[in-house]
Amino acid sequence: MRIIKRARLNYFIKKYPETKNALEAWYKLIKNNDFQNFNELRLSFPSADLVGRCVVFNIGGNKVRLIAAIHYNKQRLYIRHILTHSEYDVGGWKNECKKTS
Repeated sequence: MRIIKRARLNYFIKKYPETKNALEAWYKLIKNNDFQNFNELRLSFPSADLVGRCVVFNIGGNKVRLIAAIHYNKQRLYIRHILTHSEYDVGGWKNECKKTS
């Protein structure tokens, strides 16, 4: 799967270096797989949640939340936000994930 906005990972790791190993492990697992749907993704990431149009990954023992939009048909994952647990709880990211239909 192709990951769009890798720079967001790099920025977060620079700001929070203790997250480097966990985020790099997440990156390698996503990059080296071709998930066809959310159910397949959950086999590798059992704690992933579907919130509207976004997938929320709990990374690093639930210290980091990565919010992504995934287009399985194009094999692209768009990193929308990478947040600490407390930043995630504020919830400002949720508007971007609302379903439009």
